[in-house]
Amino acid sequence: MDLLITIFTFVLILVSLFLVLLVLMQKAKNDGGMGAALGGGATEATFGADTGNVLTKATINSAVAFFVLSLFLYLGNIYVRNNAVAEAGSALPDIAAPAGIAPATQGAFSTEPAPSVIAPPLDAPAAVETEPNS
Repeated sequence: MDLLITIFTFVLILVSLFLVLLVLMQKAKNDGGMGAALGGGATEATFGADTGNVLTKATINSAVAFFVLSLFLYLGNIYVRNNAVAEAGSALPDIAAPAGIAPATQGAFSTEPAPSVIAPPLDAPAAVETEPNS
């Protein structure tokens, strides 16, 4: 299953790049903007005058492929996660204590209050040395 997820992820990246390029190649409504700056006019010269329909259909198909692949990857990751939890059993591992260290028990803790820390008193403020004015 991990191999399929890896392959679908790679295909999703390729479809995403193709979709971005398709959107950039399309001519804008006002014949300007990024589509014209990055090859909008060159697509007409290469593919013919009716490239709007070809590019629009290709954009729709690649967008559908993008969403379908995203859905399959989502469902595949859920399937892998659920199977990993079922195979692992308990989510918390059993850890053995090292030799010589006993686990803490209820009587191991003291009920006495913690000792307070007393700060030493401040004798005088620190002397500030000033430089003589020249």
